[in-house]
Amino acid sequence: MNVTPSVILGFDFGLKRIGCAIGNDLSKSARPLTIIRAEANAARFAEIGELIRKWQPARLVVGLPTHPDGTEHEMTKRCRRFANQLHGRFSRETILVDERYTSSVLNFKRGEADDAHAAALILQQYFDESIHN
Repeated sequence: MNVTPSVILGFDFGLKRIGCAIGNDLSKSARPLTIIRAEANAARFAEIGELIRKWQPARLVVGLPTHPDGTEHEMTKRCRRFANQLHGRFSRETILVDERYTSSVLNFKRGEADDAHAAALILQQYFDESIHN
């Protein structure tokens, strides 16, 4: 039986940049893909639209930041809104993944180069959690 893997895109949403990662549900491994540097929503969603056209993902994964105790803050709301916009604009299943521990895994000062790696960690966390479910 031949199984075609489903591509999944992961996003680390930020006000200045959005880190993007790619993986598939067969290998269950994620890798950094690119960084979207546009700050205007129209430009951001145009770039995301290009990624979706190119890679044809089955679903999208967005990191959901919270305080260490799990309570929400301003970026939590923004990430939920971003995920809702992705779902509405691109008609793809969009899954939120708790990203509280991805920053500690990176273990160095957050900067531009980290954004795609953070997205890969978020997507990898999704794969790791889906293995156990």
